[in-house]
Amino acid sequence: MRGDGIRVLIVGGGVAGLATVAALREWGATVDVVERAPGPTDSGTGIYLTGNATRMLDVLGLAEPIADVSVEITRQRSANQRGRRLFDIDVAALWQGVGPCLSLPRAHLHRALLDGVGDTPIRWGRQPVALLAEGDQVAVEFDDGATARYDLVLGADGVNSTVRRLAFDGQAARDLGQYAYRWVAPRVDDEPVWSVQLGRGRQFLTIPISDEQTYCYYNDGPVADRPGWRDELAETFTEPVSTMLKALDYDDSTLHAGPNQEVLLDSWSRGPVLLIGDAAHATSPNMAQGAAMALEDAVVLASSLATAGSIAEALRGYEARRRPRTDWVLGQTHRRDKATGLPPALRDLVMRRLGEQMFRSNYGPLFVQP
Repeated sequence: MRGDGIRVLIVGGGVAGLATVAALREWGATVDVVERAPGPTDSGTGIYLTGNATRMLDVLGLAEPIADVSVEITRQRSANQRGRRLFDIDVAALWQGVGPCLSLPRAHLHRALLDGVGDTPIRWGRQPVALLAEGDQVAVEFDDGATARYDLVLGADGVNSTVRRLAFDGQAARDLGQYAYRWVAPRVDDEPVWSVQLGRGRQFLTIPISDEQTYCYYNDGPVADRPGWRDELAETFTEPVSTMLKALDYDDSTLHAGPNQEVLLDSWSRGPVLLIGDAAHATSPNMAQGAAMALEDAVVLASSLATAGSIAEALRGYEARRRPRTDWVLGQTHRRDKATGLPPALRDLVMRRLGEQMFRSNYGPLFVQP
């Protein structure tokens, strides 16, 4: 099926939305993009892209510009909260033949994706307030009073999706009992290593994202935004925690905090309305698969639309193809969260003996094409 004469609305100008614009470039449809944020921003923290994510960037023709502003991560290291090493993974070897593992400031990824969509217009500061099915089309009302009709509406608007609220009976994301803090600090280690320290139900993670910067992530368990979290973090974990926290004493403008959530839906579509990315299947971030699944969604959706005889057939085929993969990621995130909640002595023993094997099995199905 060609997209000539078909109108598509993409709600969301993040990774999922912009990747879908890039994936649909050759299909021929008229694509509109709306984003509730007032405009692109240089704020944010960092992002880690595993090999299956960078493979999709290559498919989309975006691998080179993103690699130019990234750090290639060659090793992942896991330690306990006292800094005692549990196991290392050579991720360059693990993902060989798939794609490199890259880390970079989130704003740099967004900027590269924006450059990749070319002249596709993005209407900033705009979002739908009503979606009404009219036969095979959807009538959309926007918050500025404008209305339009579309043959396909894609909700690529994240874990707190407006499209999911409007078209999927208000189904909300589910809190995972994890409150996370993210910030950017000066880089202190030349080695390109993703490094995590594991406490009981807590993790502190650092990833270099440029020559000068490190992305820091702290999962503090279920308690939201406690005033003393910095002191408790410094007391619980060893270096480089104290050094990374000092960056917040000088400048806390990069600090982002909030609950980790997941989205569980029986179906991702309602007629010609489809959810993609985190709007459809957000998970705990412990597999680093949020962006990867969104990029895969975009490529698979474009393929499904190009080969199906109708939009309805394409959406059915898309979900049938994507659901086993996203369900696998969801299951692995649950297993990882349970493992970090084990008593430390038992967890450390298991991780030393089986950590590398468990890690490889976590990602096994993702080595093949989606």
